[in-house]
Parts: sequence; C-alpha cells; structure tokens
Amino acid sequence: MKWLVVDALCRAYGTTDEERTALVSLAKNAKVQGWWKSYNDAIPDWITPLLTLEDEAVEECHWANTYVPGLLQSRAYATAVIQAAEVRAEPELIERMVDVRMKRQEVLKKESPPHIWAILDEAVVRRLVGSPQVMAEQLDHLRTAADTPHVTVQILPFDAGAHGAESTSFIILRGAEPTLDVVHLSNLGGALYLEKPAELERHRVVFEYLRSQALSPSDTSSLLAELVGEFTTTARKER
Repeated sequence: MKWLVVDALCRAYGTTDEERTALVSLAKNAKVQGWWKSYNDAIPDWITPLLTLEDEAVEECHWANTYVPGLLQSRAYATAVIQAAEVRAEPELIERMVDVRMKRQEVLKKESPPHIWAILDEAVVRRLVGSPQVMAEQLDHLRTAADTPHVTVQILPFDAGAHGAESTSFIILRGAEPTLDVVHLSNLGGALYLEKPAELERHRVVFEYLRSQALSPSDTSSLLAELVGEFTTTARKER
C-alpha cells in the first residue's frame, strides 16, 4: 500500500502520532523497492522519501534560488551541478548520479504527471553553470518544458527586491488532499521533510507571495529566449 494512503488512513482513524509514524515508516520501506533500488550506490538515504513523494504527488511547487530544479535540468547542466557538489567522487559515480536525475524526470512522462510550478530567482538563469553552451541548452530546455501543459515556470527578477523566502530553496509536494502535503528542504547534511500544519502554511504563503512578484510565464519565456541568445553568442565567441 502506498505510504501516503497509509498516512491518510491513520489520520482518519485517529491513531497516535507514534503509531502513524511507525506504520508510515513500514510503508515507505516497502515502497523503496522501486526503480531506484538498482541505483543504491548513487542515491543518498535522504533522497528516497523525495522519490517516493514525487511518485505520489499531484503538484510540486519549487522555489529555486541557486540551480534549475532537478526535474527540469538538461543532462549537461545536471552533470556540471553534480560535479561541483561531489568534487571527490569518481567520474563513474558522477555518471550514475546524473543517470538517477534523468531517470527521476520520467515522472513527468506519466499518464497523469504532477503539475510542476517552478519559480526561479533571476540569479539561477544568469549563473554560468558548465559553460555558455551548456547554459544556452539548459535555458532552451527550460523554455521548451514550460510550453507543456503540466509545467509552469516563472522568474523572480532582481528588481522584485527582498522577499519572504530568505536564502532557502524548497519544494512543496502536494498530495491528493492538503493533509498529505510535505515540504522538502535539502542542505549539505541531507534533507528535512516538514509536515506540521504551521510549517506547511508558512511555505504555502511564501510561495504565493513569490508567485505574485515573479514575471508572468509569458514574460519569463521572453527573458529565457533573450538569455539563450546571449549565452549562444558568448559560446560562439569562445570557439
């Protein structure tokens, strides 16, 4: 049984928090027997709950202030990001980690994929990752993804000023009902999964604020097209 269903049933039948935690843990462990089992060498323990949540989510709300969200990364961009984060890893392991990220994107090819709403700080689309050519390809990939019905992309421009998200990227994974929502936060030491109503509400409010301050999807597409041109020109000059 899917663990989000177990969680919902526990809440509906009034089990204690301790009982619910134990039952959900058992359900999560059973779910781990997914596609990622064969990538155990390239997947840290903390990411398994995220993969499980993504398999069940109906919507993902991403606030990204450093890199393009993993679900929307091109292979070359993902390689550059992972190489920067895993400087001591062997090339073979880097390749496996990139494979995991690409495999993870298959959730977008499901018959009923989750809706991805990504808000990116302007710094994300201007930061040089890999090379100008890699950036041109990534931003074009992002623009193409945003043309599909289940992906919405907005850029929060520099001139929007200060905002409530502070310095932390986050993902709100929405379940079939609000009680199943979870906030995912990652850092150098692993990840946090927030489920308390107050924590969820704070992140929902912040995301709505960011959405209202960001460029419209249409204006975002125009900016991305402009930046693709700039990075392409720079790449040509470097040849």
